[in-house]
Amino acid sequence: MTQNFVRGHPSTMGDDYQLNTTTLIRHAARTYGDQEIVYRRPDGGWERYGYADCYDRVCRAANAIQGLGVSPGDRVGILDWNSRRHFELYWAIPGVAAVMLQMNLRLAPDDLAYVVDHSGASLIAVDESLLPVAESIASRVTGVKGWIVLTDRPLAEIDTSLAPLHHYEDLLAAADTVTEWPVVDERSAYSACYTTGTTGRPKGIYYSHRAIYLHAMAEAVTLGMTVDDTTMLITPMFHAQCWGLPQAAALTGGKLVLPGRYVADDTGPLITAMTDEQVTIANGAPVIFQPMLDYIRAHGLRPDFRRTRLLAGSAEPPLSLMRGFHDATGADILHGYGATETSPLIAVNRWKPALARRLDTDTLWDLRRKQGLPVTGVDIVLRDNDGHDLPHDGVSVGEVCVRGPWITTSYHELSDSGDRFTADGYWRSGDAGTIDEHGYLKLTDRMKDVIKSGGEWISSIDMENAIAAHPAVAEAAVVGVPHPRWQERALALVVVTPGKTLTEGEVRDHLKARFAPWQLPESVVFLDTIARTSVGKIDKKRLRSQYQDLYASRSSDG
Repeated sequence: MTQNFVRGHPSTMGDDYQLNTTTLIRHAARTYGDQEIVYRRPDGGWERYGYADCYDRVCRAANAIQGLGVSPGDRVGILDWNSRRHFELYWAIPGVAAVMLQMNLRLAPDDLAYVVDHSGASLIAVDESLLPVAESIASRVTGVKGWIVLTDRPLAEIDTSLAPLHHYEDLLAAADTVTEWPVVDERSAYSACYTTGTTGRPKGIYYSHRAIYLHAMAEAVTLGMTVDDTTMLITPMFHAQCWGLPQAAALTGGKLVLPGRYVADDTGPLITAMTDEQVTIANGAPVIFQPMLDYIRAHGLRPDFRRTRLLAGSAEPPLSLMRGFHDATGADILHGYGATETSPLIAVNRWKPALARRLDTDTLWDLRRKQGLPVTGVDIVLRDNDGHDLPHDGVSVGEVCVRGPWITTSYHELSDSGDRFTADGYWRSGDAGTIDEHGYLKLTDRMKDVIKSGGEWISSIDMENAIAAHPAVAEAAVVGVPHPRWQERALALVVVTPGKTLTEGEVRDHLKARFAPWQLPESVVFLDTIARTSVGKIDKKRLRSQYQDLYASRSSDG
């Protein structure tokens, strides 16, 4: 299957005007120079400056890294939290036609060293608090010619074995505030991010300037972003461009809030900042939003988030979380779908006006469980095992395949990945799903995570979310493990909310309204925590391996 390309009459437009990310920050500084960027200091305090002041430092940073020998095409790594310096380097590095390498600070040293070596990074900027992480890989990354420490403290006070070591603030102080930005070919790599799957080494995706520019425009339209919005970057900035929100915020000239370093339990400062700065857009995983909701309820808070859109990804947000956040604050949790390979946004769940007018409230909320409608600019199809397109009837299950201007068509220097792409240019997501008659995509599982029991399929995602809706459940995971009679049976792993109790029978009773008897988990294991990958996803490979012998001696359906 191939696409039919034709060339019509020539246009009179500037079609050779290159889409560079630098255009976005230049626009924000020129037009909205006094718009605030609020950032959290390492000591927990907050400061602010405007886009114009930020742009001054971006220009200085660009000149500084060029002074260190960075040339077009070079890879420069960033090992940092969601800080203002990280944000400045988001623009400075690609602005000189170099590639910003997004380094996942949660990776094991072996994998992180592999990412640096595989990318060929020659310079790495590292936050002072992460110097031990950088030191753990320094001896294994022979291509790195220098390190830049990101800190407020003088260089003389920094104790590290990294060498040669440069000081970001000293470099900026010595650099010129004016830079002549090159016109970068829009097909050049803007940044690189490595997947962190549960099998094999991380795989490199290199995003073009064109892809990120178009992604920012589509995201701004999809989320209804304007100059009146305040965007808080909660998702790590090292993960898939922080889902494109830094670029979309600069595109619209909106206010930004950078929370710096935080942990999942660090909800108080996040809620306070959201309230004080009147945040209207934020991104994060359900594992972040659930503690925020719990904090709001526990402290009897009633923040007014009626204008706020919380873009939730990494895992399907439970319906109880979405309704709970809306009831407590007025905020909308918008289910988003994407991957490192897709820049990442390809679908967002918003109610179509026609459906909102005619469906009852419960039905509309149930609709929010779906991954949503495709974002303008991408094509999504469902394919069966033979590569045939499946109908959009809400029933037919196939692999979700995607193509578009910000969807990868290959992996960096990985020769054996051809099976991840179709002959007609679609990326194979590995997700199983349906698309209903209204165009809403619903994932039923990862292709490898679907549980096959007695010849029938069980969706682990649906069961996880059903369990998570129980008021005594803090977190849940469902995996299929081998069974001598039924091939596989579901196993539920549950973390109970502190102060509450729950039994195995109560979990199964809770599920009976939505699942047939044969689908119910044969066992429920209660845990203190559930294993997750470095980007916060449930590590189902590890869980399946850990419990693979649980049903080995059983021969009945329980």
